[in-house]
Amino acid sequence: MRGECFSELNDDWEFHQGDLGGIWEACRPVKKGDPEDALGWENVTLPHCYNARDAVDPEVAYYQGAGWYRKDLLPENPFSGGLTFLHFEGTGQICDVYIGTEKIAEHRGGYDEWSVDISPYLPDDGKEPVRLSVRCSNERDLEIIPSDLSDFCLYGGIYRPVRIIYRPAVYMGSLLLTSTLSETMKSAQLHLRAELNCGKATNASLEISDPSGNPILRESLEFRDGLLEDTVYLNDPFLWSPDSPSLYKCSLVLDHSPDQVYSESFGFRHFRFEKHGPFYLNGERLLLRGTHRHEDHAGGGAAMSPELIEREMRMIKAMGANFIRLGHYQQSRQVLELCDSLGILAWEEIPWCRGGLGGESYRNMGKEMLRNMIFQHYNHPSVILWGLGNENDWPGDFSGFDQEDIRSYMKELHDLSHSLDGERMTSIRRCDFCRDIPDVYSPSIWAGWYRGHYREYKESSLRHIAEVDHFLHVEWGASSHAGRFSEDPYLGLENIKTGVGTDERGSDASLYGGLSRVSKDGNWSENYACDLFDWTLKEQETMGELTGSAFWPFKDFATPLRPENPVPYVNQKGVVERDLSPKESFFVVQSYWSDTPMLRLFGHRWSDRWGGDGELKEFRVYSNCSRVELFLDGISLGVKTRDSGDFPAAGLRWEAELSFGCHRLRAIAPDEGLEDEYLFQYHSADWGSPYALRDTVLERTEGFVEIEVSVVDRDGRICLDCEEYVEFSLAGTGELLDNRGTSRGSRKVQLCNGKSGIKLTAREGEAVVGVACGNLNPLFVSV
Repeated sequence: MRGECFSELNDDWEFHQGDLGGIWEACRPVKKGDPEDALGWENVTLPHCYNARDAVDPEVAYYQGAGWYRKDLLPENPFSGGLTFLHFEGTGQICDVYIGTEKIAEHRGGYDEWSVDISPYLPDDGKEPVRLSVRCSNERDLEIIPSDLSDFCLYGGIYRPVRIIYRPAVYMGSLLLTSTLSETMKSAQLHLRAELNCGKATNASLEISDPSGNPILRESLEFRDGLLEDTVYLNDPFLWSPDSPSLYKCSLVLDHSPDQVYSESFGFRHFRFEKHGPFYLNGERLLLRGTHRHEDHAGGGAAMSPELIEREMRMIKAMGANFIRLGHYQQSRQVLELCDSLGILAWEEIPWCRGGLGGESYRNMGKEMLRNMIFQHYNHPSVILWGLGNENDWPGDFSGFDQEDIRSYMKELHDLSHSLDGERMTSIRRCDFCRDIPDVYSPSIWAGWYRGHYREYKESSLRHIAEVDHFLHVEWGASSHAGRFSEDPYLGLENIKTGVGTDERGSDASLYGGLSRVSKDGNWSENYACDLFDWTLKEQETMGELTGSAFWPFKDFATPLRPENPVPYVNQKGVVERDLSPKESFFVVQSYWSDTPMLRLFGHRWSDRWGGDGELKEFRVYSNCSRVELFLDGISLGVKTRDSGDFPAAGLRWEAELSFGCHRLRAIAPDEGLEDEYLFQYHSADWGSPYALRDTVLERTEGFVEIEVSVVDRDGRICLDCEEYVEFSLAGTGELLDNRGTSRGSRKVQLCNGKSGIKLTAREGEAVVGVACGNLNPLFVSV
């Protein structure tokens, strides 16, 4: 809710990683650099995550423990007799707040917003600053949600913004808006429920503005015993939808405090999930085309700037998505505001994820997380589903695993959600013994990755649609190592069994043992991932019963459970890397979902292709344009017409013979005036066994140097099928840009077609990059 007088508190913090001997260590008057300053506090700016780098460090497990923040605070409350609050948008995972040496608040939970009234702890004269200290901890605790068995990092730190909020003695603590449409959608009503912090009677002025900002209604309303409830009616409302995210604004001004304007955006929309059938928005079928988002980014962990968050959400919208699952926890208010303004429907959930079910404090924590999520994000028209859990059939944290106990608790959460919000529906993913409890259920379907073949996707989905009242498929896709390509992406997959189901079970995510599966036996090429996406998206267009789906996830993210992935400790199922660099699968999705004309030649990073001299090779274009013409070395290979049913690439594929040398590909969409091109090298000679490392300085820019290394045989030919790990180190001046969790931003990473690379900062003086790869002699590169 906007309306408070506030100041950002994101600058001039000091941070210490580790615990203190006592709170006095955060308060004693020791200047930075003094010998007594043994803790070595460092200057930081919020948002800040103390796992920004170690979450993807290939050599150590990420830090799970305490981290302390401190700063001096001099509040300047403009209201006589007013109150002063600290407001935290997100702190991970347990947080204690101190003013001076006195502990004044604590909070359990890493993802919801919370406030603390610091007024009683401030000096009366208000002339001297007070020391504010905040202890965060993400240490392991089985009675804390989420479980450490979750496939994502439980980050530590103050990783969302902090504000100091000034309020008058009487202020409005909440404003909940419930908007409903008539059956004809020609009229609407808005129910307001506002509450003061005390039982005072007062009046307020209401103003409603339409999506263009024009005032359309003004009324005087009355608070009785601190509570206001009223309903206003509107005719011919503008409807909120992904294509037209029309947002109204409701503003309330308290008569006794006219400089306090409380404003909230809202929208009118109606949705329903048809039993065993599709999803409808505002009376029309809408195929939900979605993805997932983790709050995680290269170089920052969970601490993302507002600019980064907006860039990511706009990329999701530009891809053509109209739906997102915010997994697996309540996310920042900015994300929900962008869902509203961009037109992206949302499933938001609490982080009850894996491990089983803990004791009383654990269960109370889950309920409190649900209350806070619903209360804090109630007014967002983008939200249609409150998620109650994820993979709750996954035991491990407790000696017992009682399915009936889990069912009972799930039912409690379901009922609590409906008591707090009677308009939205509940949902869970992958807990079959609870599938009858939530309003919407998503089973596990990983066709072509963890089990079976992607061609089984439709059959499997239709079976599940018939099994539950309301089905929505969230989580599907494939891992891919950005920059790795294959002339035969199905090599090694000959023993994949079909007809054994398409769900993920037990240790299917492991790279060892069990049935043959693509996740274990495939080469994680971008080629295979694109095929799986291409086929699945094609099939979804033909399924009239389908509500929709969300592939997992939009962006690669850090996880402690995957140390042996090509990029260690990174879940690589994203269609963009952890720094938002698109993979080829991003453009496959965009070619099916986006209404904006787009054209993409497949394989921009496939700089080296191989095969026999004169061998016939395939070239693909992913586009939503009706006609595309392809040129190889300036010669037209013909015009193709797009047909989404013609797999692969919707028929936009060509074949031509290649010979050794450099070639140029160029594609044009003549009707839309779009074109795309790139160069590649074709290798027709076989290469031998890996013999040596070879380096190339790719780029020198102001402040940075980028190097590339290749594994070559005795004759200097690149070993294009080499997938060994390569490790980088640095001696001398400068710094490696590593621990970013990307294919070209990691100190240890698997090769892509015999190559890898990394950047470093360039400074005066000598620097030597060391490169090691298996049993090969190490390479030393002076830069």
